[in-house]
Amino acid sequence: MNPARTEPTNVCHVVALPYPGRGHINPMMNLCKLLASKQPEILITFVVTEEWLGFIGSEPKPDNIRFGTIPNVIPSELGRAKDFPGFVEAVATKTEAPFGELLDRLEYQVTTIIADTYLVWVAGFGNRRNIPVASLWTMSASVFSILHHFHLLEKNGHFPVELSGLPPTRLANLPTTFSKQTLHRALEGVEEVSKAQYLLCTSVYELESQVIDSLQAEFPFPVYAIGPTIPYFQVLNQSASAASTTTGLINTPNYYLQWLDSQPAGSVLYVSLGSFLSVSSTQMDEIVAGVRNSGVRFLFVARGEHLTDLFKDGCGNIDDQMGIVVPWCDQLRVLSHSSVGGFWTHCGFNSTLEALYAGVPMLTFPIIWDQVPNSKQIAEDWKVGWRVKRETGSDYLASKEEISELVMRFMDSDSDDKKELKKRAREIQEFCQVAISEGGSSDTNLDVFVKDIISKSCSYKST
Repeated sequence: MNPARTEPTNVCHVVALPYPGRGHINPMMNLCKLLASKQPEILITFVVTEEWLGFIGSEPKPDNIRFGTIPNVIPSELGRAKDFPGFVEAVATKTEAPFGELLDRLEYQVTTIIADTYLVWVAGFGNRRNIPVASLWTMSASVFSILHHFHLLEKNGHFPVELSGLPPTRLANLPTTFSKQTLHRALEGVEEVSKAQYLLCTSVYELESQVIDSLQAEFPFPVYAIGPTIPYFQVLNQSASAASTTTGLINTPNYYLQWLDSQPAGSVLYVSLGSFLSVSSTQMDEIVAGVRNSGVRFLFVARGEHLTDLFKDGCGNIDDQMGIVVPWCDQLRVLSHSSVGGFWTHCGFNSTLEALYAGVPMLTFPIIWDQVPNSKQIAEDWKVGWRVKRETGSDYLASKEEISELVMRFMDSDSDDKKELKKRAREIQEFCQVAISEGGSSDTNLDVFVKDIISKSCSYKST
């Protein structure tokens, strides 16, 4: 910063601060890309830890988005899987000071902060510096409402008989947590939203209209549904490479898309259990055996040597007509492919939004936290999927026999049950696509938000 420079500028400078995890960084970046496309004159500084800059720094982005960095909160972000409660506590206590120091070094005064709701200190920080804060909630609006009412339970000693705006919700469908400590930090983040100036939800208004209306009635500031915050703008007008019959394409970029090109329409089950948490080795053995024994074509995203070892007898080869295994894929392009007829998912909200946008029915296999109520919404409220587990809880083991039978029924495109799932999935898909189209709910909400933060930026001066 140049201390001699005092002339006013009209730069709208947004600083975006995601929680340091893939499921939070991706929707924040997608939101920033949408903002940048709405108003190219907005300058966005996207703040990540040094390690995450190494992960995403080379990915393409608009010219008006630049990176800022703060130190890693622990020696390795990947260590969060080993001590997640410790990671959560480190994020809560070790990010505010370096973030403030970074803002002091920026060339232009910050006119708006968009921060993940789970960064519990940001709303108070913004108020102390007189910077408007938009809290970005990267899970369903229903989960926010549930946690908001948990806060009322903690504060008032009683739980509301009905959760305002929510469909009937059983205890078994409430979020399960890692520890009391992580639950406390989550509740704290939700409580601190009351100090912000905006609440942005990555959901789609038409999917959770009653819940969002209820939240808007409770807060004195705007609550905007701006989802789905997925990279649909990168998939539109894209098509997979032409398929090749040449053998040995396993090392070819996007080879899995070429394999999908060669499969019948709606015949492939896409299986992915997320990028962070894992099921037990015993359960994974049953899943792999059940999917393979079903005889259904599959594209399986494998993480870890154990899972890869289970497919050593040929799967993963581009010539294998029944299935391939990949370490990573462009998930939205896969879900949007005509040969994909179902998605076995851990029910992370980003994955859920991608499946809803693509119109793909789901088999739900939640592991923890918001994945549990997301599974309930998919199966019971939106009616676009079936549960794999008959019971909730990590102790229940789904056997390969029941998995095989379920997968066969789920992928039977001629059955009345599957036809009904596909019909409902297409209806939900239309909700999503209308929301992001010109004049749709998400498009309009983004326009209003952009207009408001630009108008507020006129009161700031560069120093």
